[in-house]
Amino acid sequence: MTKQPRLADVAQAAGVSTATASMALNETGGRRIGPETRERVRAAAAELGYRPNTVARGLRTRRTQMIGFVGDDVATTPFAGQMIRGAHDAAREAGFLLLMVDTSGDPAETGEAIAALQERQIDGILLATMYHQVVEVPAAIGSTPCVLLDARTPDGSASSVVPDERGGTLGVLDELTAAGHTRIGHVTTSEDVEARAIRLATWRERVTAGGLDPDELLVEVPASTTRPAHEGALQLLGRPDRPTAIFCFNDRMAMGVYRAAAELGLSIPGDLSVVSYDDQELIAPDLFPGLTSAALPHYEMGRWAVVELLRRLDDPEAAPVQHLMPCPTARRHSVAPPR
Repeated sequence: MTKQPRLADVAQAAGVSTATASMALNETGGRRIGPETRERVRAAAAELGYRPNTVARGLRTRRTQMIGFVGDDVATTPFAGQMIRGAHDAAREAGFLLLMVDTSGDPAETGEAIAALQERQIDGILLATMYHQVVEVPAAIGSTPCVLLDARTPDGSASSVVPDERGGTLGVLDELTAAGHTRIGHVTTSEDVEARAIRLATWRERVTAGGLDPDELLVEVPASTTRPAHEGALQLLGRPDRPTAIFCFNDRMAMGVYRAAAELGLSIPGDLSVVSYDDQELIAPDLFPGLTSAALPHYEMGRWAVVELLRRLDDPEAAPVQHLMPCPTARRHSVAPPR
């Protein structure tokens, strides 16, 4: 059985003292240890396959280098992989391990998940939701540092990151107005979700500014899926004064609009321009023509949440930060000037 290399072995290979090797690997010691020495120690550690004793280091620093990730049905959503990957990458780069627990959103189950992570002495917790929500921080969090991911509190009492829904909506609407569209319809859901309210209000502002009545161009359906959107789009596009462009709440609804346009003999973008939100993989790029859509920045939100949590670990008295993550427009071929 191969003997596990010790810190003393690393020090000997690098030609330094054990104390110097320890400071070099733990990024301490300040200017007393030059960059060449630090690099030589790291190279020796890598060559020997040395791994620091995280338990011993945790006793010294009072940290376990572990972050808890509590997800509200996150694992079942199409965007979860990117959000988790962003958090994982940022944690790994900082030398932290990400421990994930997915819940059904039930408060009791969430409390149990938080308690289980706290028993393992995690340094902080990310609380993630499956879509943009306004939530209260669970009482079980207690004094454990936490950051909300794809969610925010009503009073801004906790650091959080959510998509810039308004900015993303303005981005895709700008694509339509730049092409010359003013009569822009909106196919959305009647479900009570934060994203729906912000996107709807932003669209209303744009249409009203163009001198049109938004209620005449609006279709609300019970669910944000393809079939209800198809039925609603048939009503909207079947009118004599139909819109020349449609903004959809999400890409799945845009699929329904594409289908309705085809059934009515309308070409996209020749007869009808369409934009949407989410930039969902396997939908927006694969529709024909490709769908112009505001991209939800799940990877970037995951990274930001970890960086913010680490900042709070270093400065527990720091004021909470509420961050709006930009939603860039993914331009494709679903927009053209109106006929």
